[in-house]
Amino acid sequence: MISRVVPFDISDLIRTTDEKIEGTVEYIGWRQTLIRTFDKRPLYVPNSTFAKISVENPSRMSHRRIYETIGIRYDDAAVLAKVVADVEAMLKQHDEIDTKQTLMVNVNAFGESSLDFFLYCFTKTVNWQHYHKVKQDVLIQILAIIDSHGAELAFPIRVIAMQDALSDNTAAV
Repeated sequence: MISRVVPFDISDLIRTTDEKIEGTVEYIGWRQTLIRTFDKRPLYVPNSTFAKISVENPSRMSHRRIYETIGIRYDDAAVLAKVVADVEAMLKQHDEIDTKQTLMVNVNAFGESSLDFFLYCFTKTVNWQHYHKVKQDVLIQILAIIDSHGAELAFPIRVIAMQDALSDNTAAV
């Protein structure tokens, strides 16, 4: 027996890269499907289109991922390892993070203006609105961890070294 995989149902959020279709499925007819775009426009797509393109269905996700890079100042290099360890511990204890999935917090770059570390983990929720609340909570806790170590987030800076222009140009006026 051949099983049939249906890529979406009514109320699913779908998107494609091929045809730039993105929105919620409202109606699936014999000849066309109605997608309500995020700006609330109706988009009528011939069903034959779906036979030719790839469809991503975030409604069927098992988890949502948090993947962020955070930079602290070079002046805070002495506490970087402690910050990273505390962020990882916080994620492992967070009620909304699925610790059975990949969870990583590692230093990964010497940036132009910062020492960068990244966090990579998955939430237990797939609900888009709740996911953003969880992500916000995680980011705010990271700020508190950085602050608790006396460190600060980095921001782009430029240092300009200038020689004493007057010592070279001592001509009388």
